[in-house]
Amino acid sequence: MTPIKTSLLSFGMSGRLFHAPFINLNPGFVFHSVWEREKNLAVEVYPEVLTKRTLEEIIGDPVVELVIVNTPNYTHFEYARAALKAGKHVVVEKPFAVSASECKALVELAAENKKCLTVYQNRRYDSDYKTIRQVLDGASLGELAEVEMRYDRFVINLSPKKHKETPLPGTGLVYDLGAHLIDQALQLFGEPQAVFGDMAIQRPQSQVDDYMEILLYYPGFRVRLKSGYLIREAPVAYSFYGRKGSFIKPRSDMQEKMLQAGVKPEGIAWGQEPESQWGLLHTEKEGTVIREYVPSLKGNYMEFYDQLHAAIREGQSVPVAGEDGIAVIKVIELAYLSHKERRVVDFI
Repeated sequence: MTPIKTSLLSFGMSGRLFHAPFINLNPGFVFHSVWEREKNLAVEVYPEVLTKRTLEEIIGDPVVELVIVNTPNYTHFEYARAALKAGKHVVVEKPFAVSASECKALVELAAENKKCLTVYQNRRYDSDYKTIRQVLDGASLGELAEVEMRYDRFVINLSPKKHKETPLPGTGLVYDLGAHLIDQALQLFGEPQAVFGDMAIQRPQSQVDDYMEILLYYPGFRVRLKSGYLIREAPVAYSFYGRKGSFIKPRSDMQEKMLQAGVKPEGIAWGQEPESQWGLLHTEKEGTVIREYVPSLKGNYMEFYDQLHAAIREGQSVPVAGEDGIAVIKVIELAYLSHKERRVVDFI
């Protein structure tokens, strides 16, 4: 196995938690270099990594095969385009870009250069989402009537990262947590018929949206996506109601907490939820009403990198297609249009 030499374009929370530990442990990759403009944080944790001061040093290095664009949202298009033009495979943190037209341009450029391009939608690999897919695949709920998916936090103070709080393209809650919810909904149910969006600024001094509600219209049912930064006591994160039964589950994937605690993403306990966080299934099977807790499947972000290695080395499909990233941004754009015009807009 020839490992893929990989470069990170930043070493903030995303690079430190969601990328570097997995690249470092996966035998199919080598954490080769990182772009840090002034600091030297990565080398303190990974002594073998090379610290570069410019993007040109990263994409100009012939040994680098893969570049991970995990910089502020408004830079995704520019940096991903530069890396693709330099002949690199590229991972782009969600959101893919700030407009659907930018996303499409990147997909076309990757195809022209015959390079892998994928979006890091890591919440597809959460135990929550994987368990929900299993429940839906089992058809124990019957035809769906209503779905609500939430991603809430209590963050009263503004982020010290100015790029997150400055009203620039791609900033705000919808592009942040909303992109996760939208991607999950699209993977579960496909493209909606129509979209309604409602956004607001609720925190004192905030200049970017920190509350959202997006309705996705499907034949026979609705999917409600909600998120806010002023939710100290979070309600149930996933509620699925069907003609036969219901499934409700708290958001509890353990991976981010484990990474923040410095736990390496390996071993049998990795990504395993406690029984107290299992989802409740209340339905009917063969004429008998049951009410039981469903064991959660294990979450594992390493699966993303395993799939990416197979895509680069064996020509298999990338873990998250660029077209999926386009669809997420299209929903975001339509949600903002809906909010502005106070109407439901068709998904076209």
